[in-house]
Amino acid sequence: MDLAQILNTEEFSESLLSLAHTQGFIASMASAPLLIDPAEWLAFLWGGEEVSPFTNQEQLEHYANQIVNLWNQYRNELLSGQWVWPASCQLDEADIVSEETRHFTEGLLQGWQLTRDDWETFMPEDSEDNALLGGVLLSVSMLFDPETALATLSEEGIEGLDEFELIYNGIPTMLCGLTQKGHILAQESDDQE
Repeated sequence: MDLAQILNTEEFSESLLSLAHTQGFIASMASAPLLIDPAEWLAFLWGGEEVSPFTNQEQLEHYANQIVNLWNQYRNELLSGQWVWPASCQLDEADIVSEETRHFTEGLLQGWQLTRDDWETFMPEDSEDNALLGGVLLSVSMLFDPETALATLSEEGIEGLDEFELIYNGIPTMLCGLTQKGHILAQESDDQE
């Protein structure tokens, strides 16, 4: 069973994050400047409960392997500038972004909360790098809550949905660039120690 199949089983559909939500969370962990052991964040994928929803160790290990494989894939793609939106994450004419895109961005923002201290260490407030981080987070937030963003843009005299298409299309480049910059800053910090 692949990750999507696991998440779509009746047994786990209520207890584990959706696929898009999981992908967003994993993207956030994979983009972090410092590597965080999956054992430290895996439980967030089932709501942070101490006890996993899996009925046996084999199920848990299989799920964890799928998560680590996705993390490895995303980390390599982000560092090489090859990461793209998951196929299910799209723009939507009626709702601006699809439900999957909202879930992905929600997972990304939730994951960022876990890595926030690391980001703020390497990209402190008032630094040029912090502006990059802020720009990425603002863009992701706009896609997570497009109605509020649209109202805010409208107040600034910006009309139309073209801005969301630009933001959506720019997220892969922004996320890859942020990951690469964080990786470089973390390596420089290691070299100085």
